[in-house]
Amino acid sequence: MLTDAALTHPVPFLDLRTAHDELKAGLLEEFGRLIDSNAFTNGPAVGAFEEAFAAYCKRSACIGVASGLDALRLALMAAGIEPGDEVLVPANTFIATFEAVTQAGGTPVPIDVSERDLNMDVEAARAAVGPRTRFLMPVHLYGQLSDMHGLGALGLPIVEDACQAHGATRDGVAAGELGFAAAYSFYPGKNLGAFGDAGALVADDEQIVARVKALREHGQRAKYDHELVGFTARLDTIQAIVLSHKLPHLDTWNDQRRAAAAAYSEALTGVGDIELPPVAPNSDPVWHLYVIRTADPQALAGHLREREIGTGFHYPEPAHLSQAYRHLGYQAGSFPVAEEAAGRVISLPIFPGITESQIESVVEGVRSYF
Repeated sequence: MLTDAALTHPVPFLDLRTAHDELKAGLLEEFGRLIDSNAFTNGPAVGAFEEAFAAYCKRSACIGVASGLDALRLALMAAGIEPGDEVLVPANTFIATFEAVTQAGGTPVPIDVSERDLNMDVEAARAAVGPRTRFLMPVHLYGQLSDMHGLGALGLPIVEDACQAHGATRDGVAAGELGFAAAYSFYPGKNLGAFGDAGALVADDEQIVARVKALREHGQRAKYDHELVGFTARLDTIQAIVLSHKLPHLDTWNDQRRAAAAAYSEALTGVGDIELPPVAPNSDPVWHLYVIRTADPQALAGHLREREIGTGFHYPEPAHLSQAYRHLGYQAGSFPVAEEAAGRVISLPIFPGITESQIESVVEGVRSYF
């Protein structure tokens, strides 16, 4: 008789081989041309990708940078953040959101999240606005947009952390559309991923665009004309080549993620104590992650690991309770919805090209646990 383990097949948490296989020949050919040209930094491929991604995001400009964190930090700096300025951020996010504020010279002010979408709670944000509040930085967590109409009504300048939401929409608004700037990460596992660290900022304001371009390259607007104290935060040409090859496939890959998420939600409804990912009305997530909640996520992960099924945890420690941000003075219980979620989340495999049999294996593994 077959055991539960024999009914499942190995499923990695993330597998990009299918997506990369169809691009491999074209990429290798273009890498060869790059080697011949020696245009490793600021090559023409960077500008080509920036133009294409700006058009995809329906913004006038895209500035390629070295990471999503760079994009967030430089957006705040370009907008004139000053020491002591407060930036409202969600309590449920990857720590880079906090880091961007700190590194830009501001103070992150965590806001609890809503059960409707696990993104920044609009009323909690409204209550937190004070005399030193300068910016709002919502995160479109797991690939679902925050309530941008509600947050926009607060009247604060918004930098969107869209690092997990390439192509998502909500209430007729696309990721990156309403903030004065929006930051994207192209970390390899993102919906649009490079072959290493990479990121971009999209914006319309010409002054913001010009300052970010200077800040990403030692503060210079022209070679050796250093107007600002800047960084080495360029998008490498090789990453721009990868992203340009991948961008035309992004919508198809997002649809594959949506199909996988729908299959999970249908198959796991009513199983054990699982809370499925909440989806706000009129929201069309791109499912960077498929995150369920259960009483003992570590036990479920161990059960799935025995069946060679990968899982992830996004994010088990709220940033405000981390050692890095203990100095902000928040205690356990300060943001109950975010903290409760952090203790119960587990991410199931989801990636472009995931097969029906792989999804069935994950579902069978989860069902057998309960």
